[in-house]
Amino acid sequence: MGKRKNKVGRCVKRNKNVLTEPEEFVQAPHSFVIHKGLPGGHILELTKDFRKVMEPFTATSLKERKKNTIKDFVSVAGMLHVTHMCIFSNTDIGMYLKIARFPRGPTLTFKICNFSLSRDVVSSLKKQNVVEQAFKHSPLIVMNSFSGEGVQMKLMASMFQNMFPTINLTKVDLNTVRRCVLLNYNPTTKQIDFRHYNIKLTPVGVSKGVKKVVTGKIPNLAKCDDIEDFLTKGGIVSESEFEDDPNLHVTLNQKIIARGNVEEGKSAIRLTELGPRLTLQLIKIEDALFDGEVLYHDLISKTEDEKEEIRKKREARKKLKAKRKRIQEDNKKKKEQAKLDNKEKSLKGMQKNQEKTENEAEKNDEDDDAEYYRQEVGEEPDKDMFKTGVKRPFQKTFNKKDKAKKVKFNDKEDKKEFNPNIKGRAFKVKRKLVQRKGTKNLMNRDKRPVGILKNRK
Repeated sequence: MGKRKNKVGRCVKRNKNVLTEPEEFVQAPHSFVIHKGLPGGHILELTKDFRKVMEPFTATSLKERKKNTIKDFVSVAGMLHVTHMCIFSNTDIGMYLKIARFPRGPTLTFKICNFSLSRDVVSSLKKQNVVEQAFKHSPLIVMNSFSGEGVQMKLMASMFQNMFPTINLTKVDLNTVRRCVLLNYNPTTKQIDFRHYNIKLTPVGVSKGVKKVVTGKIPNLAKCDDIEDFLTKGGIVSESEFEDDPNLHVTLNQKIIARGNVEEGKSAIRLTELGPRLTLQLIKIEDALFDGEVLYHDLISKTEDEKEEIRKKREARKKLKAKRKRIQEDNKKKKEQAKLDNKEKSLKGMQKNQEKTENEAEKNDEDDDAEYYRQEVGEEPDKDMFKTGVKRPFQKTFNKKDKAKKVKFNDKEDKKEFNPNIKGRAFKVKRKLVQRKGTKNLMNRDKRPVGILKNRK
C-alpha cells in the first residue's frame, strides 16, 4: 500500500490545540536582526552575536539577501509576531544600529562608537562560563541612568524595555533567569554601554573543600591523610568568598537546580561576561518606520519655522502620493472593465459567426440534397421533403474494387516524368508521354498503358 500524503490522523483531529501557540510565546516580543550596507568590518559576526543575545525570541538562522527590502520583512512580521527590527549597517563613515518598532515606528538610530565580538570577550576571561542552556530563556534587562529629561530619554528607555519580555516577580521561576543585559547611560558623553552577562549562583558560608564536593568536582586527596583534613584545611569559608561583596549575597526563596544552593539559604551572584560589547550613541529618532518626522537629532538643530516648512512639504508629499494612488486604482478599474467589455464583444462575435456557419451549412445541405434528388430521380423535389437539420447519409461514389493502382515502367525516363501523387480513378498516363516515346502500338483498346497492374493489398 502506498503512503498517505497530506492526511491528518485521528489524534490530531481530536486534539484541536496541537498547532496553537501558547499565550506567553505569542505575547512575548520577537525580533529580526539583519545587516545591510558595505561588506566587511566584522558586521556579519556582530549580527550573529546580537542574535544570540536576543534568543530565543528571534530568527537565529535568518538569511537576508541584497534583493530583500524592508517591505518584505514588514509583510512577514505580522504572521511571526515580530515586534522589533534591528539593522546593523556599515558605511564609509562608520557603523550604525537602527532599532525600529513594527508596524508604525518609531525608529532609533545609534552610532556604534566601539564594539567587541563575543569570541574576543570570552577568550580574554580566565574562567569561561558559556552554557548553551542559558540561551533557552530570554535575558533580564538592567538599565541605569535613563531617568533624564527629554523625549529621547523616555523613548530610548521604553524601546529597550519593550525589546525583552516582561517578568512577573511573584510568578517568576529563578531557574529560568540565566542571563542579563546591562545598559548604562553616561550623561557626560551621551553614550550607552551595552553588556551581556551570564548569571551563576554559588553557595556562601561553605569551605573550599566542601564546595568542591557539593558541586560535584573530584577532590585531590594526595596531600591529606584523612577526608577530615581536606574539609577543614581551607578554613570555615572559601578563599574566593573574601573577594565577594556582601551586597551580592541573596537569600533564595525557591529551589534552585544548581548544586550547593539550598532553599532559604544564602548564595552569591557571580556574573560572567558573554559578549558582545557595544558603545552606542543616539543620533536620530524618527516618528515612522525608517521614515517620517524627525523628533530628535543630536547633530542638527533647526528652528520652529524650518520645522514647520519641512512638515508642510511632508504633508504635500503625502497628499501627492495619495492622489497618485487614487489615479492608479481608477486606471486599474478602467483596464479591468475594458477587458470585460472586450471579452463580451468577442463572445458575441463568436456566437454570430457560429450562427452564420450553421445557417450556411444547413442551406448547403438542402441544396446538395435537392440536387442529388434531381440527378437520381429526374424530378423536382417537394418543398417539405428536405427538412433543416437532417443530414443526407454519406454515399460512396466508387466501387470497392477501385483502389489505388500501381504502374510499372520498363523505361527509367518514363518513371521519372511520371507523377505518383495522382491517386484513385484519375490515375492515368498522359497520352503525350506515350506518343513522345513512340509507343502507339503499346496502347490497347481501353487506352491504358501496357504494364503489370496489381491491386494494393
